[in-house]
Amino acid sequence: MDFGRFMKDGRRVFGDGKTWRGFFGGIACGIGLGLVQMGIAHAAGSGDFWGFSPFPEVLLVFLVFSVGAMLGDLLGSFAKRRLGGERGESYPVLDIYVFVAMAIIFVAAFRTGWFAEHYLNGWGWLGLVMVLSLTPLLHRGVNVIGFKMGKKKVPW
Repeated sequence: MDFGRFMKDGRRVFGDGKTWRGFFGGIACGIGLGLVQMGIAHAAGSGDFWGFSPFPEVLLVFLVFSVGAMLGDLLGSFAKRRLGGERGESYPVLDIYVFVAMAIIFVAAFRTGWFAEHYLNGWGWLGLVMVLSLTPLLHRGVNVIGFKMGKKKVPW
């Protein structure tokens, strides 16, 4: 994604691990997983994603979450390069929480009403706690699966 460019510190902007295919693939997967969750909710008898929103609105939320997460992943990679990290080197906070934080920031900025209604009002803050608690486990699990499938060089 950085077209082989280097920063003044002599390190690549993002590195070879960040590709346009991965960026757009990550967005597509985020939207796809959101649609799977909607399908499960619908099969369980909820027509509006467990109160999240009707279909067109929640699809836009999935898009904003996914774009935010992928931009957060890029930001984490950029920060790792500035800190001297190499491709595949583990930086747990940058590898996990930066993309989650950016996804949340994007939804808060671009779907403000939806964000407030679902994560700030009433008991919604528990959803944020759950996301921040489960993300490290899910992130690790998905990366281990990718590693075992031969899609990743390292299991983190």
